[in-house]
Amino acid sequence: MTLYMDVHENLPEGTTAADVAGAHAQDLLVQTKYGVDYRAYWVDETNGKAWCLVEAPDPESAAAVHREAHGLVADRLFPVVQGR
Repeated sequence: MTLYMDVHENLPEGTTAADVAGAHAQDLLVQTKYGVDYRAYWVDETNGKAWCLVEAPDPESAAAVHREAHGLVADRLFPVVQGR
């Protein structure tokens, strides 16, 4: 499986960190159906952005989780390698 960072560049106006936490909780309920593991997320409320670290078999599976869980599909998705 590949590790990806997905980028949500334009969250709906007024989206809060609590809203993103709720969306992440929904991802966790759906992810096993697609063989995906959403590991962590970060939110920039001021600029309406969020990032998700996800392990997935392919980008389509990662997007399918977001689509089914809450509809907020990432604008971009990059394969990444974790460093220390």
